[in-house]
Amino acid sequence: MQNNRLDTQALGIALCALVGVAILPWYAIEDGFWSIKWLLDGFPLVADTSPALFLWFKGTALWLIPIALIAMAALITTLRRPSAATLGRVLIALGTLGIAYMLTQGFLFGLRGWNTLWLNNWLGESEQRQFGMGYGALVAGTSFLFLLTHGLALRGLVAGDAFVAGSLGLVIALTLLFIGLPVLQMLIIPFKSEGGGWSLTPFVSRLIDPKIWRLSCLTTGAGCGAAWNTLVLGITVGLWSTLLGLAFALVLTRTGVRFRSLFKSLTLLPIITPPFVIGLSIILLFGLSGNVTQFVAGHLGLEPTRWVYGFWGVLIAQLLSFTPISFLVLIGVVEAISPSLEEAAQTLRAGAWVTFRSVTWPLMRPGLANAFLLGFIESMADFGNPLVLGGNFNVLSTEIFFSVVGAQNDQGQAAVLAIILLAFTIGAFYLQQSWLGKRSYTSVSGKGDGGMHPPLPRRIAMPVVVVTTVWALFTIVVYLMIMYGSFVQLWGRDNTLTFKHYIGAFSVAFGEFGLRWQGSAWNSFWTTLQIATISAPLTAAIGLITAWLLTRQTFQGKRLFEFGTMLSFAIPGTVIGVSYIIAFNVPPIELTGTAAILVICFVFRNMPVGVRSGIASLSQIDKSLDEASLTLGAGSWTTFRRITMPLIRPAILSALVYSFVRSMTAISAVIFLVSAKHDMATSYIIGRVENNEYGIAIAYSTVLILVMLMAIGLFQWLVGSRRLGRRTMNQDSSILAGGA
Repeated sequence: MQNNRLDTQALGIALCALVGVAILPWYAIEDGFWSIKWLLDGFPLVADTSPALFLWFKGTALWLIPIALIAMAALITTLRRPSAATLGRVLIALGTLGIAYMLTQGFLFGLRGWNTLWLNNWLGESEQRQFGMGYGALVAGTSFLFLLTHGLALRGLVAGDAFVAGSLGLVIALTLLFIGLPVLQMLIIPFKSEGGGWSLTPFVSRLIDPKIWRLSCLTTGAGCGAAWNTLVLGITVGLWSTLLGLAFALVLTRTGVRFRSLFKSLTLLPIITPPFVIGLSIILLFGLSGNVTQFVAGHLGLEPTRWVYGFWGVLIAQLLSFTPISFLVLIGVVEAISPSLEEAAQTLRAGAWVTFRSVTWPLMRPGLANAFLLGFIESMADFGNPLVLGGNFNVLSTEIFFSVVGAQNDQGQAAVLAIILLAFTIGAFYLQQSWLGKRSYTSVSGKGDGGMHPPLPRRIAMPVVVVTTVWALFTIVVYLMIMYGSFVQLWGRDNTLTFKHYIGAFSVAFGEFGLRWQGSAWNSFWTTLQIATISAPLTAAIGLITAWLLTRQTFQGKRLFEFGTMLSFAIPGTVIGVSYIIAFNVPPIELTGTAAILVICFVFRNMPVGVRSGIASLSQIDKSLDEASLTLGAGSWTTFRRITMPLIRPAILSALVYSFVRSMTAISAVIFLVSAKHDMATSYIIGRVENNEYGIAIAYSTVLILVMLMAIGLFQWLVGSRRLGRRTMNQDSSILAGGA
């Protein structure tokens, strides 16, 4: 046994577990996750910052001793150098035991002692208390997870690849912890009776509520139920946003249209616009006193109506908001189609139209399916646009919001509505999978690239150029109204030009103490920028690693795992926000009121875009490229870093761009999670809108748009562009090369 090789990876993981127990503060630091003040405030003797080892010396937290014993057992076993099979079995057992014990003691023992009545009756009330987990618990728990995955790799899981096993275990654990746990705790609420027991009756009574399912809009002038409104709107937005996104992608990659940079910028602008602003601009254009409405009424003699408040107004706003997502997905798909396939069809005397219909269109199916799915889910989960423009057109997301924060304060009703929304998402997901089937869509292989893309056939080129031009002009008008609104005294009433909104929000002054940020918006601005900067790379990394695991690895439960990664995206942010408060307001994971909960929410709320972008991109890259690297002796990590990542740069860029801008502009979940110390830009903007201070809200939004444009340019410079064959710079690089 002594002749066996020392497993340095297992040794390092076991040492990390011991570091978490003996050196790092076990419980959460009051000053926040990123604070280092605890190092100067009596560490490690102060109880609030003591490691578990020092707590034992004081005679407290003795229930944490088994955690140290498990870590020590892993260290001793590794140092004895057993065979790989034996070490694998031991590490699996110890890792599982460590995770199970940490979770059990964390959920059973909290701020008030025992968390369950039967334990309190059995063991009696405890005078000791347990707070939220901190650095030490985080390191120890993560180490136990990697002991488990490393043991599984030693036992042959995923071909014995420790990197793949560790990545898979980490993503599954994070998904369960930050998606599964909060959602589960939220969804069990409707099954609780008033007496505190469990019953199916409350759930059924809420589920069959006529306000959700009525179809009176088909027979009378009354509106349909929120469920049908949401479904019809989602399908419509999914279809039209996909077609518009495809039109822009084709124009920018397959035509010689001028002003390409302008087209790219206009395609991007709506996705980086803070909430409510597009809706307010549409009201200014098409409302009863809107410029377009008054112009049409004055010249055509038509009576102004409130048509914009309802389905059509929400549809226009959502198409403006979500078409960029489809474009981000489809631009990378269109670029990645190998020109050699299209050239082969033309060599066989197929015309431009036949080539597009029989070769190009089928190869775009993964991107089209993913673009529709994202547009459909975004529409159903959208909160801001229906709130501003919905009128009497009720959708599930706004109904959930009012169920939680309205006078009724019925979290059970909100959970039932979330279940319905989730059912719609599951249906869309499986319809997408059925449409794609098991066909192969590979178009990027290890062979040399065939050349240049052929131009679009005329019967397609003319309509898409016309449609995209009209849509671009409409977008310009919308944003001119936004810019104009930030400089007028009182939007819609007093059009006197002024800078007072910018001065009130972003004024600075120099005094005896140096530069002072006097404007009322600075605090939320710096907080938002910091959290978005932290969230974006984490979101892209986790999303793309997840996509790589789903497309390049085979393991049981892959479909369930894929659905789990989409779960947070499918549920409205209002539900995510409330569920995070319920799950993370008390130990063992106590995050409410911290910046960490905002970062975590953004990462796992936006991760599905990185997953879908990566899946669509990787589905076009031949697996033989990975296999060749592995055959030549490179490990999975080296292959992923040097082969896969350069080929999915459009997906990386789209994930970075999307996660950054959504962190800057998200509202539905954020409104529940912000605190006085960590206020966000969107929360500040909503406060100004509620106080009818539209000028400050729009001025702040304009500044955010400029900041995000600069950030996107920085992301593109950092990521670079993908090089495929002899394609030109204009064909392969794009500020929005988004990802498949």
